[in-house]
Amino acid sequence: MILALTILIFLTVVAVVFSFAAAGLAPSSVLGSRLREIGWQRPKDAEQKTPIRERIQQALNPLSKALPVSPTDVSQTRAWLIQAGYRDPQHVSIFFGTRVLFAIIGLSAVVAFTGFDSLLLLVGIPALGFFIPRFFLKRMMRQRQMRIRLGLPDALDLTVICVEAGLALDQALMRVGEDLRYAHPELSAEFHLFNLETRAGKPRVEALRNLAARTGVDDVRALVGTLVQTDRFGTSVAQALRVHSDSLRTERRQRAEEQAAKTTVKMIIPLVLFVLPSLIFVTVGPAIIQLMRVLRPMGGGGR
Repeated sequence: MILALTILIFLTVVAVVFSFAAAGLAPSSVLGSRLREIGWQRPKDAEQKTPIRERIQQALNPLSKALPVSPTDVSQTRAWLIQAGYRDPQHVSIFFGTRVLFAIIGLSAVVAFTGFDSLLLLVGIPALGFFIPRFFLKRMMRQRQMRIRLGLPDALDLTVICVEAGLALDQALMRVGEDLRYAHPELSAEFHLFNLETRAGKPRVEALRNLAARTGVDDVRALVGTLVQTDRFGTSVAQALRVHSDSLRTERRQRAEEQAAKTTVKMIIPLVLFVLPSLIFVTVGPAIIQLMRVLRPMGGGGR
């Protein structure tokens, strides 16, 4: 009897210790997280580690306030940043602060290397540094628009398939955005924002127009116009998307033919600068060398 009671107590203690240890070591356990905070692991101090983006914003915020900017410039810059993929309001301050910082760096470099002797460098280098962030912003905006333009035909084909399968336009765009998450992440993100706006209560027409404004792509703007007219007149969405997809393919082929026709004109400059001098040197060079060899004795005999 005593031996059985001893074994029972031992098994009970082992079971309690094992359960307590399992609950404490489980990653998703509330008890484990509380024990790690109290005991052997320190909690992650997120307040002491400020994100790099917030540090950059804190450093560039005084510089952005030093630049007098009108509300029109702010709204235009905000639209450019959104089209480039930077949607946070703090990116406007970071952009203007970066422009002022580049201008100060350029002025400091000119003063350090040349002093105040050259007025042209004192004005030109800071102005160049002031416009460099805008150049890179426009470049990123064009690259993102190109990626969206390249991914739009695939998105249209998938949307036509989803709509013909019985899905509504909102669900079709949501499904297409999920399918294009890795192939075309920019277009997928825009479709995701469109679905968030419609779920939040915005009308579909307004959400579509916001989609066109965020991308700034002419093909997306034409697609939005087609969808708005379809929603207004109650026509078939699948038929409208199919017709627009065909017209988009025709437009892409015409754009490719236009770029191919421009190559002949664009190749004139490298031909004149690089190929033509080489051809002249190869063809006329030996004749000039032979002529110099023939005329050299005649010149020496005349002396």
